[in-house]
Amino acid sequence: MPATPAWPPKSAPRLFVPGPLAEGAALALEGPQAHYLGKVMRVAEGDAVVLCDDATGEWTARVTSAGKRSIALAVETRTRPREQVPDFTLYAALLKKPHFDLVLEKATELGVRRIQPVVTRRCVADKLNAERARTILTEAAEQCARTALPELAEPARLDALLRDWPEDRALFFADEEGGEPAAAAFAGRSGPAALLVGPEGGFDDAERAAIRALPQARAISLGPRILRGETASIAATALWMATAGDWK
Repeated sequence: MPATPAWPPKSAPRLFVPGPLAEGAALALEGPQAHYLGKVMRVAEGDAVVLCDDATGEWTARVTSAGKRSIALAVETRTRPREQVPDFTLYAALLKKPHFDLVLEKATELGVRRIQPVVTRRCVADKLNAERARTILTEAAEQCARTALPELAEPARLDALLRDWPEDRALFFADEEGGEPAAAAFAGRSGPAALLVGPEGGFDDAERAAIRALPQARAISLGPRILRGETASIAATALWMATAGDWK
C-alpha cells in the first residue's frame, strides 16, 4: 500500500495571524496574506495552511474557499504549543538599513527572544521603521518555523539603557579592543542574558568605559578580526545559542 501522505505537507505555507486560534475557528485572510496564498502559493480549496498566533502555538488549517481577494480557512488541529525561547536579548546598535534588516532577520532565525535597537554616539542611523521591522521579523519567523515572534523594542540611547540595567541580566559586551573569548564566557551560563554590539564606527572611549563600569557587564572577544556590526551580532548570537541557549 502507498504510504499515507504527511499532513500537513512540508510544503504547506506558514503564516502568523491575529489570535487566539482554536479548533474549529474560521477566519478570512485579505490583503497581502491573501495575495501570498492565492497568487504566490496558488492554494485551492482543501489545501493545508499552517498558522501561528504567537500565543497558543501552531495550528493546521484547511482552505475552505479561495477567492481573488480573500482566502477562507478552517482551523483544525494544534500541532505544536508556543515554543519557549531562551531569555536572550540582542542589544544591537542601529546600522544602515540593509545591514540592520539582516540583523533583524537572522536574529529571528537564531532564536532571539527580544531585540533592542540601540542608539550610540557613532550610529549613522537613529530611527527605525517599526512596521517594516516587524514585517521582517514575522517573515523570518514564518520561514524558520518559529511559533513565537521576537519582541521588538523601541530604539533607546545607550546611556539610558545602562542607567536602568536590570540587576539579574548578564551583559556580554562585544568589545573590539578585546575581552574574554566569547565561547568561554558563554559556556555554562544560565539565567537572563544580553549581547551588546556596537555600530559601524564602534563605541567611543566614554561609552566603552560606561559599559565596563556596569557590574553585570563582561567584555568578550569575537576573534582576531574586526567584524562588521551585523556580522558580530549574528556570529555572537549563534555562538551563545550553541553554548548556552537551546542548540545544546
